Amino acid sequence: MCGRFTLTEGLQQLQTKFEFECSEELIPHYNIAPSQQILTLTSDGSKRTGQLMKWGLVPYWAKDIKIGYKMINARAEGIDAKASFKMPFRRKRCLILADGFYEWKKTEGGKQPFRFIMNDKETFAFAGLWDTWTQDGSPLYSCTIITTDSNSVTEDVHDRMPVILPADVYTDWLNPGLQDTEYLKSLLVPYPAEKMDKYPVSQLVNSPKNNSAELLAPLNSI
Repeated sequence: MCGRFTLTEGLQQLQTKFEFECSEELIPHYNIAPSQQILTLTSDGSKRTGQLMKWGLVPYWAKDIKIGYKMINARAEGIDAKASFKMPFRRKRCLILADGFYEWKKTEGGKQPFRFIMNDKETFAFAGLWDTWTQDGSPLYSCTIITTDSNSVTEDVHDRMPVILPADVYTDWLNPGLQDTEYLKSLLVPYPAEKMDKYPVSQLVNSPKNNSAELLAPLNSI
């Protein structure tokens, strides 16, 4: 699964790298948690737009907003057949920007958090889905992160990892007119392990109330 991640780069730098328009305000986040507002990129087929959405998908047909608490992740397996995800998978795909994510490893001393990053320390993009839920005329935009099997970097910590997309498929993934589900499903694979790294971090990250740069510091030992 993916239950916590980071995004610390400035908006202007992100716009240059990912080529999107955005009118939102963005501050560095070192411990993003479910139900918070997170930066997503969508497209109308011609331009990319950055928008803050609630992390935890609330399908348009949902009767209760609380369903979002169970929808922070969407398993890649069978995603085009599941009621909550099949329509967004066809027409409402998004990128969710991050520069690292956390997972917890079971040890004799308790659960040890690790941070996973790219070898080059660059920001990357999770494959996501989004939807719009309306109550009393007010729209709620929400999203979920797609997960897949672990790779050799993540497998000793967790058996799942978020789908990280390579830059050369961003345009296809965001294109609402592209509905070749077999091709789209073929993108939902573990990211190449040789391009990733991990390191242990402080258990301060266990609480989403903690949100400071010190959370990114590696532990000397575990």
